[in-house]
Amino acid sequence: MAKHGLRVIVLAYLLFLLILPVGLIGWRTFGDGPGPFIDALTSHSALHAFQVTLIVAGWAVVLNTLFGVLAALLLVRHSFPGKRLLSALIDLPLAVSPVVVGLALILVYGAFSPVGGWLEGRGIQIIFSTPGMVLATVFVCLPLVVRAIVPVLEEMGDEQEQAAQTLGAGGWQTFRRITLPSIRAALGYGIVLSLARALGEYGAVAVVSGRTVDETQTLTLFVEERFENFDVQASYAAALALAVIAVASLLATKLLRPKDGT
Repeated sequence: MAKHGLRVIVLAYLLFLLILPVGLIGWRTFGDGPGPFIDALTSHSALHAFQVTLIVAGWAVVLNTLFGVLAALLLVRHSFPGKRLLSALIDLPLAVSPVVVGLALILVYGAFSPVGGWLEGRGIQIIFSTPGMVLATVFVCLPLVVRAIVPVLEEMGDEQEQAAQTLGAGGWQTFRRITLPSIRAALGYGIVLSLARALGEYGAVAVVSGRTVDETQTLTLFVEERFENFDVQASYAAALALAVIAVASLLATKLLRPKDGT
């Protein structure tokens, strides 16, 4: 009896918090048929928002993948002073508000800061341009790849890697033939999580982008801007597209999740 009661509570919670809101967006989007939905997503502003979103998310995923693999190897395979502090710093984006991240980036890379002023004096604009949006997205996605790989590296140990090095394999050869195949599933899982997080990021990007239409507007910012300008059809269409991407990412993470994590 208790099991059925818990099941009802969980399902009701998900129904009112997740299923109904998302379902209502889908119903409102196609209330007048698929034509307005297609027109909204193929407009110049929507296509540009898609393009900016993919560019920012793509760079963020690449950078976080490289950092995640290196940081995971450092945390698991090496001992050094400050190791716990480094591990805590990697998890910091999980605790800090994205809006705070955006403000911090402005203070460091804004035009009136020493670093930002020096860069802009040499023609490199960070804030209110794509590089600042990439930095903000990288920060909020920072722990995802690392935390996906670390448990797998800890479980596999380093016996095979040591054996390969004993037989004369170099560092890169050992990583490519021993380490990478062992962490491939966890790496893919972390990459998909990072991509999903990057595609849906709003807070930090909203602060550092300037929200300029057809220039620094991602899809999440497009949803807000269209809704505030009473273009609810475009807002619903873009929101539904983000929801579909989120569901696809969820399915991908289920397929890529390491077997020992299920």
